[in-house]
Amino acid sequence: MLKVRLMGTKNDIKWFSKILQRNRKVNVLQISEPYANKGTNRYYRVYAEVEKESKKVQ
Repeated sequence: MLKVRLMGTKNDIKWFSKILQRNRKVNVLQISEPYANKGTNRYYRVYAEVEKESKKVQ
């Protein structure tokens, strides 16, 4: 499992989060709520927990 920090505007974070969730090679376990960065009201950060998608046996 990887813990990833995304930083940017709320729109940029939302855009990239959707890309992560649609990627078939990545399983997104959790994405946190946005936290405001100190010293600015424009940029935020979220934390995502991801892992490599396991291959399912049929």
